[in-house]
Amino acid sequence: MQLYTRSEGAEHPYWPVGPFKVRLPLVHYRIEVPEAVQALIMFVVSLGMIPLLQQYLGMPYEAALAGCFICGIGFMLPALLGVPLVPGWITPAIPVTLLFLGGFAPGPEAVQAMIALQLIVFVIFIVFGLTGFGAKLVDMIPNSLKSGIIIGAGIAALMGELKVGGRIEATPISLIAGTLIAFYLLFSLSFRDVMARHPIAKRIGDFGMVPAMLVAMVIGWGVGEYPVPEIEWGITQPDFGALAQYSMLSVGLPGLDVFLLAIPTALIAYVVAFGDIIVGNTLTERVDHIRTDEKIDDNVSRIHLVTGIRNALHAVLAPWPGLAGPLWTPVHATVAERYGRDRNAMQSIFSGAGTFWIFGFLALFILPLVTIFKPVLPIALSLTLVLTGYICIMVGIEQLKTSTERGVAGIVAVVLAMPDPKSTVYAVVIGVILYFLIERRRAPVAEGVSPDASLSPVDAEG
Repeated sequence: MQLYTRSEGAEHPYWPVGPFKVRLPLVHYRIEVPEAVQALIMFVVSLGMIPLLQQYLGMPYEAALAGCFICGIGFMLPALLGVPLVPGWITPAIPVTLLFLGGFAPGPEAVQAMIALQLIVFVIFIVFGLTGFGAKLVDMIPNSLKSGIIIGAGIAALMGELKVGGRIEATPISLIAGTLIAFYLLFSLSFRDVMARHPIAKRIGDFGMVPAMLVAMVIGWGVGEYPVPEIEWGITQPDFGALAQYSMLSVGLPGLDVFLLAIPTALIAYVVAFGDIIVGNTLTERVDHIRTDEKIDDNVSRIHLVTGIRNALHAVLAPWPGLAGPLWTPVHATVAERYGRDRNAMQSIFSGAGTFWIFGFLALFILPLVTIFKPVLPIALSLTLVLTGYICIMVGIEQLKTSTERGVAGIVAVVLAMPDPKSTVYAVVIGVILYFLIERRRAPVAEGVSPDASLSPVDAEG
């Protein structure tokens, strides 16, 4: 139980601190058991950044593990400061970030490049959050462009796994099995009917993508796609001293030339993250109208500020190729789905989101868990990317109202998903041009006339 309670239809209790709304576990909200259990499995995805830290930044394993602890602290900040989204990385931007880092030698040079990129991302989020421009941007950007970015990010996430040389080629059995089970448990209409009739099925559904991940891991071990883990007992021992050697505290600030090189990648990352904010708020709004007992404040400026703070934390202490993003799409979708049932299922959207990353952080200390999942880190990341792709495509298409919007969004999505580091910039430019060329009307639409109503040459002659 918690000390504060919420009256019907009110916003969940909090302590106001400037632009933030502080909420503490057991003080403002209760611990949600399903989210706690999910976190003890799903935390493994955050460890999936370790191989990238080793390869691109030259970190030893113990230093990279320490970086995961810094990341875990950042993951707990949004629920603490009043953001109702389950945070993650800017996942679809990872391929672009790695392409940028590939131009620098692993070690101090690559670390400085990552610091420059993360600082620019921090500045973008903070400026847009303080000025409120981030909130205005949601209304200013054409619907077709917003949806196209979301759909394109989803396609890019999927193609990264399906391409030649991707993980689907290396571990097809475990990845396909895990994906199919995750899709069925999270999105199947027939499984919803089963949950309504059988309590056991409802319990399974409460754990989101965890059952699918566990099955994929067991299959991977069984068919030899992943090595059997060597379990160690005790508490993990991250080397924060070694991590400090790969931080701004040791390597110093990058030069102006590195900052200039990082600007395009930072802008691409922000565009993708902005799409994540739209997806996250859309998923929340889909269930908010069902839960009339709680008023959810999904302030876009606050999301920007908290995401900026998290990127600053990484820039100073633990450069992070995944960057700090506003949303972990599959997990937030699972939390939102369970929240939408009733108050007994989940007290508040903040109790679900807060519980998840508190227990995800605690799991990092449990050495047996870390070692048992160490060999299968790729499958955890792969399932996250595939589910992110599906949800992005689903939500993006759902936002499109007319065939003209769908056409423009489709072009934007295809261009953004191209394997080119500048594809996001091209997609935004093309989307803006097509909006003014095709969608924007010079005069108000006459009453009773469809916004899509237009005459082809054949129609005009007839």
